[in-house]
Amino acid sequence: MTLKVLAVASELYPLVKTGGLADVAGALPLALSAHGVAVRTLMPAYPAVRAAVKPGARALLKIADLFGGPARLLPLKLGELELIVLDAPHLFDRPGGPYSGPTGEDHPDNWRRFAALAEVAARIGLGALKGWRPDIVHAHDWQAALAPVYLAFSGERRPKTVLTIHNLAFQGAFARAVFPGLGLPDTAWSLEGVEYYDAVGFLKGGLHAADALTTVSPTYAKEILTPRDGMGLDGLLNGRREALHGIVNGIDTDVWNPASDPAIAERYDGASLDRRVSNKRALEAEFNLAPGDGPILGIVSRLTWQKGLDLVAQACEALVAKGLRLVVVGSGERSIEGAFHAAHARHPRAIGVRIGYEEMLSHRLQAGADAILVPSRFEPCGLTQLCALRYGCVPVVSRVGGLADTVIDANFAATRARVATGIIFEPGEAGLSDALDRLVALYREPEAWQAMQARGLATDVSWTASAGQYAALYRDLLQK
Repeated sequence: MTLKVLAVASELYPLVKTGGLADVAGALPLALSAHGVAVRTLMPAYPAVRAAVKPGARALLKIADLFGGPARLLPLKLGELELIVLDAPHLFDRPGGPYSGPTGEDHPDNWRRFAALAEVAARIGLGALKGWRPDIVHAHDWQAALAPVYLAFSGERRPKTVLTIHNLAFQGAFARAVFPGLGLPDTAWSLEGVEYYDAVGFLKGGLHAADALTTVSPTYAKEILTPRDGMGLDGLLNGRREALHGIVNGIDTDVWNPASDPAIAERYDGASLDRRVSNKRALEAEFNLAPGDGPILGIVSRLTWQKGLDLVAQACEALVAKGLRLVVVGSGERSIEGAFHAAHARHPRAIGVRIGYEEMLSHRLQAGADAILVPSRFEPCGLTQLCALRYGCVPVVSRVGGLADTVIDANFAATRARVATGIIFEPGEAGLSDALDRLVALYREPEAWQAMQARGLATDVSWTASAGQYAALYRDLLQK
C-alpha cells in the first residue's frame, strides 16, 4: 500500500533556498518514492514560487479569510515533485527573502505567516482537499511546527505527525500577545501547548504535539538532550526521548555529481581524478589566486559564530604561513565578513572572498578546492561535507553532530585500514590549528591523499538508506 504524506516546509530547492532545509525538502520526497511513499509538499507562494505556477492553474482550495486575507491552494509540478502552493499575497507576496525584508530585518508578522502555513497543513490533514487525505503530516522546523499543534487541538480524527528539527537554535519564539491571533483554543496556552516562558513557542509546541520527532543526524539527537546543546529545550526533549530519532541527511546525487555537473570546468569521476586539476585551475582564475600545486581550502557557509568562522578569520595569517590558500563563499555576521575582507586585502593572491551565495559557484568550489573546512561549534547535520565527499574534496570538520557521523577521520588506525575520508578535529582554536597542520602533512603524501579522495567519491551520501528509515518510521506510527 502506498503511504500518503503531506510534507510542510518553508523553503524548497530549487525554488527558494536559504540553507540545508531547502535541499532536504527538495530531495527527500523523491527518495521516499522508492519506498512506497507518495509525498506532496505544502509551501508558501513567495514571488519566485508563484511565478513557477502555470498560468490559469485551477485552485485546489479557496479560503476566504486566512489570517487577514484571502488565500488559495494551487498545484505545482516541479519535475517529479508534487507541490501544493499556499497563495496568500497578503502574507507571502513581498520583497526580500522568505523570512526577512530587503534590509535583512525579520518580517514583523512572521508569526502570522507561518501560523497560516501550519494551519492550512492541518486543514489538509483533516481532509480539506477533495479525494486526498494524508496518512502522515511531516513538518519541518519551527516554521511548520504548529501543524502538529493545530491537529492535536482539533478534536478530530487526525493523521499521525512527524516534526523534524533541522536546527534547535531557531525556535520561532514570539510575544504572548500573538496567541489570540493563532486561532488555537485557550487550552493551548499551557505547558502542554505553545506556552514557553510566558511567550509563544512554535517549535516548543510542535515538540510536545508531534507523534514522532526526528533530527538530521544520530549524534545531534544525543547532543540536544544535554543542557549545552538543548537550547533550553533539553528537559522537554528528554521527556520525549522515546519519540526522538536521529536520521542523517543525504543529498541529491543527481544534482551533485561531478561526472555530469554542467557547472564545473571539467567533469570527472573516481576513475578520472586526474581531470580534477582543471577545476582547481579554474577556481584559481575565478578568485585571482596565485597558481600553484599547494592545497586550496574552501569554505561555503553562513559566516556565523555557530559555524566557527570567526576562528578561521582569526587564523588567516597562520593559514597562509602554512602554505594554504583559502576561498570563502558565504554571508552572515558583518564582523566576520569584514575580517575575511581584511584578510583578502592583506593576501589578495592567497585568499579569495565572495560575500553572498550562488548555487553554481558552490559546485565549482567543491570541484576545485582540495579540501572543504567546516569548523562548526555545533552542527545538526551539515550538507557541505556530503557534497565535498561526492566531489573528492576532502572534508576537514569539527567533531560535532552530523559532521562526526558522516566523515571518517584520517587517524593512524583508519589510515592503515584504508577507510579514512577526511579530518576530524575538536571544536575550537587549538583543534583547528592542529587540523590545518594535519591537512598540510597529508597533502604532501599524494598517494594517500588521492586514495582518500577516491574513498570520498565512493561514499554513499544519497538519501537511499535514510529515506528507508523515514518510511519505516511512518509505517511504525500507523501501527500505533
